[in-house]
Amino acid sequence: MPRPAVSHLTAPFTDHPASVGESYGAHMLHALSFAGSLAVAAGACLVHAFLPFLCVKSGSRRITALHDRMVTNRVRTPAARPSRPPSHSGKDATNRAARA
Repeated sequence: MPRPAVSHLTAPFTDHPASVGESYGAHMLHALSFAGSLAVAAGACLVHAFLPFLCVKSGSRRITALHDRMVTNRVRTPAARPSRPPSHSGKDATNRAARA
């Protein structure tokens, strides 16, 4: 049975947030907080590029903190993950074999 039109239109906005246990709005707020933090890290790196005695560890500390927030503390819902179409290049089978 085909998916209803509304579901087909909303799925791109809700599938990924649902796969990490968030609503669309919550996911947007988290993504925006990451963007702000990355902008601060980029600014620190820019300052460090011209004045290497300043912001020596600021950028790397922020990136480590973001990694901990995003990857280390991630909660995924496997059943809600959107499926990808099979690859015709054979890379998916090679990657699965390497992980096995």
